[in-house]
Amino acid sequence: MALTFRKASPSEGGDVDRVLRSAFTPYVRKLGRELAADYYAWVGAAVERGDVYVALEAGQVLGVAVTERRDEDLYIDRLGVDPSRQGSGLGGWLLVRLEELARSSGLTAMSLETAEMMEHLIRLYRRHGFEIVGRGLPSHGKDRHTRVHMAKRLEASNF
Repeated sequence: MALTFRKASPSEGGDVDRVLRSAFTPYVRKLGRELAADYYAWVGAAVERGDVYVALEAGQVLGVAVTERRDEDLYIDRLGVDPSRQGSGLGGWLLVRLEELARSSGLTAMSLETAEMMEHLIRLYRRHGFEIVGRGLPSHGKDRHTRVHMAKRLEASNF
């Protein structure tokens, strides 16, 4: 797989929305909710800020990472893979690219959260060095499913 990782461009907003919507619809349904038509209305602003990264193959957006810098931490707000590529290792590939990005930016940690019921995602993040640092109900109050908060310390490079 010849993949490219880079910041999303404004012209890719529709592709970012498509990947996130197709990746997260089953997740949100397991939480007992549905995605509203305007659920990803914030994507354009996030792309403009430079907080959205894409994985492309042959010019097609197949993976999306929405990030937020929090002090010395890169928070992964969303990590979505096109359903046709789920299970192919693309999510892990994105996590490696995000770690490279965080390290090159001088950050010392990465963090994220996911629903506790999404055991396959917790296993993925653990394989990439994330540890559970807390559990709790979501701050948005839209459902009562426990979230798992995970973090990964980034050791200083010896290069």
